[in-house]
Amino acid sequence: MESMGKKKARPRRSFTPEFKAEIVELCRRGDRSVGQVAKDFDLTETAVRDWVRQAQVDAGERDGLTSSEREELAALRRENRRLREDVDILKRATAFFATETR
Repeated sequence: MESMGKKKARPRRSFTPEFKAEIVELCRRGDRSVGQVAKDFDLTETAVRDWVRQAQVDAGERDGLTSSEREELAALRRENRRLREDVDILKRATAFFATETR
């Protein structure tokens, strides 16, 4: 009885940029709603709306970060995290060797 009313978690899927572009084009044509396109292709409506929104940003129709800017930002954040870890390791090594020499 506990499982009544609860939806089973859907496994995370990944889609090619070409597939996303096709879905966005179907939504832009206007003959079907975003909800109907999502239902027809077994996608979540939220994902399709996000793809349409990102396509509008990439086309300059809407304000926000373009896909390439998002990728660059993610890469910079990864590099920043790695550099902070490197600095932390060096600080600990300096403290260790400072106590060793005394």
